[in-house]
Amino acid sequence: MNNAVSISIIFSVALLLQIPKLSAAGGGSSKRGGAEECNLFQGIWVRDAAGDYPLYNESTCPFIQPEFNCQKNGRIDRGYLGYRWEPLGASCSLARFNASFFMSNVMRGRTMMFVGDSLSRNQWQSLLCIIHSSLPTATYTTSFQGSTTIYTFPHYENARIMLDRNVFLVDVVSEKTGRVLKLDSIEAGKRWLGADYLIFNTWHWWNRRGPSQPWDFIQVGRELVKDMDRTAAFGLALTTWAAWVESNIDPAKTLVFYQGISPSHYNGSEWGEPGVTSCGKEHQPLLGPTYPGGLPPALALLKNILANIRGVPVHFLDITNLSLLRKDGHPSIYGLDGRLDCSHWCLAGVPDTWNVILYNILLENWQLLR
Repeated sequence: MNNAVSISIIFSVALLLQIPKLSAAGGGSSKRGGAEECNLFQGIWVRDAAGDYPLYNESTCPFIQPEFNCQKNGRIDRGYLGYRWEPLGASCSLARFNASFFMSNVMRGRTMMFVGDSLSRNQWQSLLCIIHSSLPTATYTTSFQGSTTIYTFPHYENARIMLDRNVFLVDVVSEKTGRVLKLDSIEAGKRWLGADYLIFNTWHWWNRRGPSQPWDFIQVGRELVKDMDRTAAFGLALTTWAAWVESNIDPAKTLVFYQGISPSHYNGSEWGEPGVTSCGKEHQPLLGPTYPGGLPPALALLKNILANIRGVPVHFLDITNLSLLRKDGHPSIYGLDGRLDCSHWCLAGVPDTWNVILYNILLENWQLLR
């Protein structure tokens, strides 16, 4: 990378980091249960005494792909399935996910699109399983439009729940020089227009190198570089995405969500087990409210960018800390072809809680749409 580009990038990211951070509520605040505002993302994992968890039986859900179906892949223990998230504060509670209400009211005649990588797919399939568990006879059709997979539910006025696979949100374009990651271009955004609910996510792919890196060059403005600081690239891409949201989203017609950074568990020192290098032998969550290893630095950058979006409310699904506490929830060797995976999540599992929180935020906002 030449010095001019380096200085430009450092200056841009420095400006981003000076933006005031989100409030503690972080997009998951709720006044349900009392006048005091609470944060649905601050809490602890507790054993579910009522028997409501897991929210579905993975063996009867037709939507789970093999890499997330840990029980089918041979995971013997089921204790990780019996925890529920309990927000802190006497006035803070989570309403149970009512799939009938969700489909008959929140989703009737509407479209929900998840946009992102395999962590978005994790959450998308979780949501479909929660719905199917309560409405097993609801018919649906499956269709594909390029990178988008669509499930349509005719009984609910053709409600659609979709996934658009886009791991960077910004564009990767094949050119004569090779595959170029363009940090200031979102041509793919044309596919997102018209959705009633958009849930975005990117982070998982930003630090990939070697054969799994899906680009050869990064373009910043007119400058083409072989590589750059990946967190800086992430920040510049998110700034482009934020500008797209401001320019293209009518908040009276579309609710926008951003799924926070989903963490991995490969370093036991972060949770008090030095020498442990994977999630492979983890069978229970951390039971306190705070992850000992702290939060990833990219999260502060993400929050700063979201806080600077003007004119369009973006509801932040601040899932990072609650997911960090779930070192037991990954596929481990019970995912795709037995390969160690401490990044994605078993289904049923942690993404179900992400969707319960999403549902609770929707309860207070879905009627705002025209």
